[in-house]
Amino acid sequence: MRAPRGPRGGDPLDQSAYVLLTRLETQGPMSIPDFVEAFGLAASTFTRQTSALLRNGLVERTLDPAGGVARKFRITEEGLRLLSEQREGIVTSLSTVVADWTPERLDRFIADLRQFHTDIERITGRPWPRGAGDSDGLDDEDG
Repeated sequence: MRAPRGPRGGDPLDQSAYVLLTRLETQGPMSIPDFVEAFGLAASTFTRQTSALLRNGLVERTLDPAGGVARKFRITEEGLRLLSEQREGIVTSLSTVVADWTPERLDRFIADLRQFHTDIERITGRPWPRGAGDSDGLDDEDG
């Protein structure tokens, strides 16, 4: 179906850009050390990825809103626009997959997926930030 692949795959964002922008949208400004702590990958990985996001105008550098000395990355309006556009495409594709499912089957799938994500976060010790009223990162209406 349609996964975040990047411009050559027909989507505006590659998978790493999609994930980082989603995290910035949810959590707010983050520094390279924040990314390292959140994802458990090397700082050089995030230096490369944020450099590409900066070049493409999808993030901007900003002062730490909490007053820290580290510069943070904040998603731009263009980054939000592309993220929203791609997310809508993914939701549309997923909706096509589950269109013929019964409500019970869809509810069971959503519950299992929620548990799967929660267990990964528990095992890795890296919980994903949740928005207000969103206990698991999944919207019932979006599947």
